[in-house]
Amino acid sequence: MNPHRRFSRLAAIACLLPGLACSAGTPANDTHGEISLAGTWTLVAANVLHPDGSRSRDYGDAPKGLLLIDHAGHYSLQLYRSDRPRFVDPSKARATAPEYQAAVMGSSTHYGTVAVEPDHHLVFRIEGASFPNWEGQQQSRSFELRGDTLSYRVPPRPDGNVPISVWRRIGD
Repeated sequence: MNPHRRFSRLAAIACLLPGLACSAGTPANDTHGEISLAGTWTLVAANVLHPDGSRSRDYGDAPKGLLLIDHAGHYSLQLYRSDRPRFVDPSKARATAPEYQAAVMGSSTHYGTVAVEPDHHLVFRIEGASFPNWEGQQQSRSFELRGDTLSYRVPPRPDGNVPISVWRRIGD
C-alpha cells in the first residue's frame, strides 16, 4: 500500500475513534445482555410501504441480500434484485445507459457502524455507500427483533415511500 494512503487511513481512523467512543447507543452486541445483532443475516423481504398504506416489493419477487454485523458494531449490507439483467458486453465499462440504470436501481450497498438505541432504533453511521449521498450520514431506523428475525423501516424517500427490510439471522 502507498505510504501516503496508509497514513491517510490511519489519520482518518485516529480522528474517528474519539467520536465513536462518545457516540450514543450501544454497539450491535449489547454487553448488558439486552439485544445482540452480531452475526450473519440473510434478506427475507425488501418491501415498500406507500403513503396510501399499500405495500409492494421493492427489489422484485425474490430479492437477495446479506447483512454482516460484528461484535463491535461494524456492518456491511448488500441488497439486490435477483432479476437484474446481465450486461450484454462482458466489460462493465462498455455497458449501456439502461444496463447501468438497472444495475444501480437494482442494488443498494453500504457499510459503517450500527448501534442499538434504547427506544428500539438502529443508528447506522454510513461510511461508504453505493448511493454516494448517504456517505457520512447517520440514519435512524425503527426496528423489531423477534427471535432470529430483524425488521426495520428505512427513512422515507422523497416520494413518501418507506422501505421495510426483513432479515433472518443465519449465524454468529
